[in-house]
Amino acid sequence: MTAPTRRPGRRPGPTSSREDILAAARVLFGERGYDKASIRAIAREAGVDPALVHHFFGAKEELFAAAMEFPVDPGVFLPQVLSGPRSELGERLTRTFLRIWSDSRLRPQFIGILRSAATTEQGAALLREFITGTILARVAEALGTPRLNVTAAAAQMVGVVMLRYVLEVEPLASATEDELVALLAPTLQRYLGD
Repeated sequence: MTAPTRRPGRRPGPTSSREDILAAARVLFGERGYDKASIRAIAREAGVDPALVHHFFGAKEELFAAAMEFPVDPGVFLPQVLSGPRSELGERLTRTFLRIWSDSRLRPQFIGILRSAATTEQGAALLREFITGTILARVAEALGTPRLNVTAAAAQMVGVVMLRYVLEVEPLASATEDELVALLAPTLQRYLGD
């Protein structure tokens, strides 16, 4: 007698499908990178139907954010940053970035992601793919700005974050948001163009 074949999709009874999908996503994103890890491949690895992946996580970027335990969805904050006068883009970007990082509920996850990226190749690959595929490419396309300029703006902000929130270097660590916006926004505006 042959064993019944399991059909993909929602498993009967209590299920670990969501966790299985996240585990499969972490493996495939780490091995293949963001662009080459498809929803279908992740579903296959987890032993579920691709529709279940969409049910739990929506789009691929949301799955990646969940797999990375990325505490904010770029699909929410990027439209806010990119809307409005182009001449105020540097200020909007700086304020948004600082507000996200200053949220004490989110900061531990962000710091964990940065530490993972600094200490493991898989963490670095996941964060690199997420930043380049989900954030930088979108911003460059939306603004019509060279990718190098957008990457330079991101590097500026990541450096500030490392010194302010991870290493807590003074006086950067205790500077007010307004002080940092006044200092950083013109530089980001120059990178991103008027």
